[in-house]
Amino acid sequence: MYQQMIFVNLPVNDLEASKKFFTELGYSINKQFSDETAASVVISDTIVAMLLTKEKYASFTKKEIADATKTSEVLLALSAETREKVDELVDKAIAAGGSPSGETQDYGFMYGRAFDDIDGHTWEVIWMDPSAVEG
Repeated sequence: MYQQMIFVNLPVNDLEASKKFFTELGYSINKQFSDETAASVVISDTIVAMLLTKEKYASFTKKEIADATKTSEVLLALSAETREKVDELVDKAIAAGGSPSGETQDYGFMYGRAFDDIDGHTWEVIWMDPSAVEG
C-alpha cells in the first residue's frame, strides 16, 4: 500500500543551529536532500521536516515569512508511542535549547506536551491510548 509522505518546510534563522537542535532530539539529516541552504530532517519514514534558510524559503513564496516567535501559523503535532516517550522528546527539545509551550494536557486516555523549537515553531507531542481510539 502506498504510504503518503509529508514534507514540512520551515524557515530557520541559523541552519547549522537548527540541524544541531533536531539531531539532539534523535532525528537524522538526509544529506542527499540537504545543502548549505536546506536540511532534510528525517522524523519517520513518512515525515520529513525541510529546514530552509529564510532566503531559500522566500524563493518558494511571495508572501511575507512569519516570525514564529511572535505569530503562529501552524501547530505541528507528532504522535508518541507512550506517555514516557512524550516526556522524553519534549525534555530533549528543552535541553537542546527549545522552550516549553503551553500546559501539559492529561486526559487519562490522552497525554500531550508541546515545545517551541529554536526558531519558535510549536511542536506538540501526543500519546493516545489505542483502546480509547478503538472504542
